[in-house]
Amino acid sequence: MKTTVKAITAMLAMVFAGTVWSLTPAEEKIAERIKPVGEVCVEGQECKAAQAAVAAAAPSGPREPADIYASKCFACHDTGVANAPKKGDAAAWGPRIEQGMETLVTHAINGIRGMPPRGTCGDCSDDEIKATVEFIVEQSQ
Repeated sequence: MKTTVKAITAMLAMVFAGTVWSLTPAEEKIAERIKPVGEVCVEGQECKAAQAAVAAAAPSGPREPADIYASKCFACHDTGVANAPKKGDAAAWGPRIEQGMETLVTHAINGIRGMPPRGTCGDCSDDEIKATVEFIVEQSQ
């Protein structure tokens, strides 16, 4: 009987301790700082974080050339960094435009002189690059 009472008392103590115990605000901050930044997902097992990341990264369709320019191209083509022709500068773009749109798109995709391949838009499709080049040319004639 004493063993049963001790076992029940121990179980009740564990249940009670689990329901009352909580982190202090300082401990919560520490736990937040040291929590894992990711998780390992094994194929065939449910992994909510990975599913959310895949859904967030899924392409939602082609982006607008003006939006791509504003987020990826403006840093060089608004300021002329590394001799990049400024958007709207017809004199700088004229000789480039004379080479033809195909050449301009090829240069944008593969890089030329100080411009790296795809500029700073590594996640742009070839079609998005082409549309953005056309947008810049339209603004620069």
